[in-house]
Amino acid sequence: MAGMDMLTPTEQRELQGRMERKQMKDFMNMYSNLVQRCFTDCVTDFSSKSLLGKEEGCVMRCVDKFLKSSERLGERFQEQNAAMAQQGSMPGR
Repeated sequence: MAGMDMLTPTEQRELQGRMERKQMKDFMNMYSNLVQRCFTDCVTDFSSKSLLGKEEGCVMRCVDKFLKSSERLGERFQEQNAAMAQQGSMPGR
């Protein structure tokens, strides 16, 4: 990818906008997956509008585990990118 300084101000704004839209889409996909997974795994009793205590505890543990695993995955991805950059094997180099 060309350095940001090689782009015109208009191109920089367009690239920034695209990156922000992609980040928002990625976040919404992650949030949707989180809600679907934790709802499916934890909510079993539909006789009440509110969550039962055990369901609420399950949801809290599920969300915590999901977010921690996503955070760890992001860290590993950054570590891999740093290692590839040090070896000079980044795509496009």
